[in-house]
Amino acid sequence: MNTVTIRKAVITDCPGLLGLIKELAVYEKAPDEVTVSLSHFEESGFGNKPVWWAFVAEEQDTIIGFALYYIRYSTWKGQRMYLEDLVVTEKARGKGVGKLLLDALITEAKEKKLNGIVWQVLEWNEPAINFYKKYYNANMDGEWINCSIVV
Repeated sequence: MNTVTIRKAVITDCPGLLGLIKELAVYEKAPDEVTVSLSHFEESGFGNKPVWWAFVAEEQDTIIGFALYYIRYSTWKGQRMYLEDLVVTEKARGKGVGKLLLDALITEAKEKKLNGIVWQVLEWNEPAINFYKKYYNANMDGEWINCSIVV
């Protein structure tokens, strides 16, 4: 593998990020669920009031992965980083790119004085579960049920 660079995302990365989001949706067996427009995605990350930030993994000027997060508030724990997506393109999986991205998030969380990182993983996604357990000894909480409403 050539040298992988981890850097903060910039607005011109958005089309590539959206492409990887669609790749993730296919992997998660939900290809029709990605409905966000490029303009909304860009505005949400780089407009006057950004609500998400990301790191990208780049190899030979090509984005091969990213980690997108936002800050959430827990009434029990305070401010925490919420990892929305950690995606590595299929060709680059298993080569340490995901670890580089998650390590960058850990550094960012510490710099921002956040007290933890939380995320979700599908129960059938064994490669991701094994990754989180092997490298980070992540706690998998089976107690909570995901809820959502469309407004």
